[in-house]
Amino acid sequence: MLVQRVTQSKEAHIMAYQDFASSSKDASAVLSHEITATRNFFARIGAAFERTINVLAVASTGQRRVEQVQMLKAKSDAELAELGIKRDDIIHFVFRDLYYL
Repeated sequence: MLVQRVTQSKEAHIMAYQDFASSSKDASAVLSHEITATRNFFARIGAAFERTINVLAVASTGQRRVEQVQMLKAKSDAELAELGIKRDDIIHFVFRDLYYL
């Protein structure tokens, strides 16, 4: 039963493809259609991959900043003074490239 359904489905796809190909004036229209569909498919995959990488990069950057804040908060006031940072300015120091406070 399942094999029969798969075979019928496959035959239906082949017939639909043949109808499309025969209704076209030439084979280049069919090829052009398939190339465009393939490019669109891979463009969508590429865009999704790019969004994922951007999210991971932002998350990674945020995590590094949090770790830097924790590292600076763990230092003594004397160590911070050597770096030229006051304890109250740690957040400002870590995020100085993003915010002007």
